[in-house]
Amino acid sequence: MSSEPEMKKNLSTEHSRAGTDAGKDVENVRQRLGLNEDWTAALLGLLILGLAMVISLGTKPSQLTWATSASVAAGQTQPAEKPVWNPPLSGWIAESSKWKAWQANPLESLTDKNKQSILPGLLGALLISGLIGIAACLVQKSSCRKYLSAFPAVFVLAAIAFWLAKQEVLESANLEYALWALVVGLAISNSILTPKWMLPAVRSELYIKVGLVLLGAEVLFTRLLALGVAGVVVSWIVTPVVLIATYIFGQRVLKMQSRSLNLVISADMSVCGVSAAIATAAACKAKKEELSLAVGMSLAFTVLMMIVMPMAVKAIGLSPEVGGAWIGGTIDSTGAVAAAGEALGKEGRDTAVTVKMIQNILIGVVALGVAIYWTRWIEKSNSQGSAEIGIGEIWKRFPKFVLGFVAVSVLCSVVFAASLFGELWVKAVTDGVTKPLRTWLFCLAFVCIGLETNFRELMPFLRSGKPLTLYLCGQALNVVLTLIMAQWAFGWKFAPLL
Repeated sequence: MSSEPEMKKNLSTEHSRAGTDAGKDVENVRQRLGLNEDWTAALLGLLILGLAMVISLGTKPSQLTWATSASVAAGQTQPAEKPVWNPPLSGWIAESSKWKAWQANPLESLTDKNKQSILPGLLGALLISGLIGIAACLVQKSSCRKYLSAFPAVFVLAAIAFWLAKQEVLESANLEYALWALVVGLAISNSILTPKWMLPAVRSELYIKVGLVLLGAEVLFTRLLALGVAGVVVSWIVTPVVLIATYIFGQRVLKMQSRSLNLVISADMSVCGVSAAIATAAACKAKKEELSLAVGMSLAFTVLMMIVMPMAVKAIGLSPEVGGAWIGGTIDSTGAVAAAGEALGKEGRDTAVTVKMIQNILIGVVALGVAIYWTRWIEKSNSQGSAEIGIGEIWKRFPKFVLGFVAVSVLCSVVFAASLFGELWVKAVTDGVTKPLRTWLFCLAFVCIGLETNFRELMPFLRSGKPLTLYLCGQALNVVLTLIMAQWAFGWKFAPLL
């Protein structure tokens, strides 16, 4: 007969084994849902785009047809005054960029700049973004009731982040909504803790992935042709060089313990900020805390750079085109790039935004490259066996929502380039539906990232100072190389062609 200590030891061992098995089961389920969530995001994004394109036909100018616009594009007829295609669902989705700024009373932002109430738009944004979550629940066979009971609270936190960003002093400092969304979520998760009843709607990956698929409608391949070789040189040569060099620096010089954190920071800083960080984190199985740290640093330095970079352009005496290319290749956020480019005039702003859009195309390429590298080298070296990791595992790891991003981008690029009808059609869809909805989804995602992040779990990374050092050194390399390439491409080599 076993003694009491032995019985307690056996019970403890069984409990530990059961807990381990349960943890594995939960992890397996989470992985299945993660893959399913990628496909869900891609399909939902394509569905939203399709519905938006159909709905937008209802506001088409009566005198505009595909045949007449095609003849104008071909030069067969004289172009008349460009018709106005009003965006569909105008006012149905609240756009924070149109809200009135407030000084001391946040209620002043309940009207837009035209003194119209934003409440119908808030209700529309709540319903449409909520429907996206319900559709995902149905596809993934999770509880719609629990999601519905939790989502309004998450939406209110996102609305609060937008309101904070519209405060006059904060808005003048270009402190964007993404930073405040992260702060709002972090404040709750690190004080009263995120309530359990809210967790079914805390779905940062779903919101960010659907938002990234919709971003594809704004990343048009025709923009690549607009700047030609010069834009490609700045966007597609410097970016991979900086990414790889920063990653090697982190591993060889800084000796960072987490390769996934190193990769996420390197991609975040060198490609296009948060969007690239999300795609890279999915490809290398980075922890949410690592993603939060990378996103937080990116947002903080984006605010600093969008203030400093225009002043640096003017101090050095760069032309608007060279300065715009420099800003577009170094500042992470597309919105921040546009804001910083405004200080250089129309030419500088357009060059900056176009260079950033060309750089955004690399999101899918980077995700695929990281998936191949991680599965074929890192995980293979860490595994005990010597079995070759094949294409199937790479495909399993590849973030499938990127396919939706590429599909939306290609579709909108083809339609946009076909005729004047297509150009106005795509613009109406992006301005009226995909862009405002994408902004809400991104804000919801940043709130959820904050709600999922605990500072105690970030402290080991912060204490060493290595992530910050990695970001600073990588960004310094990025700034120098981009300046050299921008001056060469836009100032000397291809300047006569622009």
